[in-house]
Amino acid sequence: MPRRIETLFLSGPAGNLECLLEEPDEAPVESALVCHPHPQHGGTMHNKVVYRLARGLRKSGCVVLRFNYRGVNLSEGKYDFGIGETEDARACLRELQSRYPDLPLLASGFSFGSRVALRLTSQEPAVRRVIAVGYPTRVAEREFVYRVTVPKYFVQSTQDVFGPRHDLEAFFKTLPEPKHLDWVSASDHFFRDALEAYEEVIERIGRERQVAQSA
Repeated sequence: MPRRIETLFLSGPAGNLECLLEEPDEAPVESALVCHPHPQHGGTMHNKVVYRLARGLRKSGCVVLRFNYRGVNLSEGKYDFGIGETEDARACLRELQSRYPDLPLLASGFSFGSRVALRLTSQEPAVRRVIAVGYPTRVAEREFVYRVTVPKYFVQSTQDVFGPRHDLEAFFKTLPEPKHLDWVSASDHFFRDALEAYEEVIERIGRERQVAQSA
């Protein structure tokens, strides 16, 4: 039987949301939501870092739902400063819960999307763990991250200008456990020259679910 790939439109708080659902080759063991980077700076669910995030999770056994925030490509509505985008993510999370009620939930995102995923996780007890890729430390507002009590996985490029190493390490030290931090030796925020290594880290994190869920 071919692997299931489905393009769909969900009813979101500001209109229809364009989504892409992908199942792994075998029966899924976890459901994962993937949030893309800033919509006002060209971010979409087809961003290369987002694509690798989704593929690494799928290879680890996750069914993965990517989506475009309101106002991006075929999604309706307009940009709402991260608040509305979190509500879009929540609508997609509900879809995963409805379709796969017996699977544990993971939230993830890249750059702006990492903030959306962390904020959503701080508000949704059903989310069992969260992956923040390319977390932008230059954005000052971050109180919600301290309310995330489930395992937090940060994956960062060593040359990330939006989340420099010394800034992220200082911030990471202040966060409550459980937490994990992986550095990928790359040339920029978008993991240039290291996308394969980055995807391998994501797949490894995906396979750590049993340890995370017993914590």
